[in-house]
Amino acid sequence: MNIEQVREYTLSLNGVTEDQPFDDDIITFRLEGKIFVCLWLGGGEHDMKDSEPRLALKLSPDRNEELRAQFSAVTPAFHWNKKHWSDMYYEQLEDSQIMEWIKESYKLIVSKLPKALRQKYA
Repeated sequence: MNIEQVREYTLSLNGVTEDQPFDDDIITFRLEGKIFVCLWLGGGEHDMKDSEPRLALKLSPDRNEELRAQFSAVTPAFHWNKKHWSDMYYEQLEDSQIMEWIKESYKLIVSKLPKALRQKYA
């Protein structure tokens, strides 16, 4: 996937919004105000030494550990809580994996919403 495909797929999920609360080099994607994807646009203060395209996903702690053990392109998130967030170097992974993990992150947020809101996104 490329950066535009990541953005388009994430925005295609029901109720997702995007904003840039941190700086011009980061887009966050939210559901009901809760961030579940953070997409690095390149450069800026959030640059890392490798400068490879990446996104951060919020997943369960167990799932983060599992994916980090299985894929070298999945690492603890650089600017986020490393227990709950992982950086995904999406150009090094299969498109289907990235889409699956974005959807998994989305569903995690849905599961934490109040019951009345959860029904909107089920």
